[in-house]
Amino acid sequence: MRKTTSTNTINKEQLEANCGIAYTNSILNGRWKLSILAFLLDEKTLRYSELKNRLTGISERMLITKLKELQMDNLINRISYPEVPPRVEYELSEKGKSLKNILVQMAEWGTKNSTV
Repeated sequence: MRKTTSTNTINKEQLEANCGIAYTNSILNGRWKLSILAFLLDEKTLRYSELKNRLTGISERMLITKLKELQMDNLINRISYPEVPPRVEYELSEKGKSLKNILVQMAEWGTKNSTV
């Protein structure tokens, strides 16, 4: 983790505050966040175990971390039900739903331009 007073951190914060692409990239960066958002876009709500099963290769620790980051960025909502055993579901927040067009366009672009 970087120091909050480092030049690198200050430059990053200024860039994200003044450039929409940099801000969007900082929120959606990493291997798993876009996949989590895409699954929630398709399925509306998913339980933790359903997300874990769809994200082949993700560790429990990584999934928990990415879900917390998406919550902190207000892109997803965590719904906890007071049941035994406990049940937790995730859904896109309004802010997360506003990414729909971007996610669809990224998927279309990737399909069209993928060489794999």
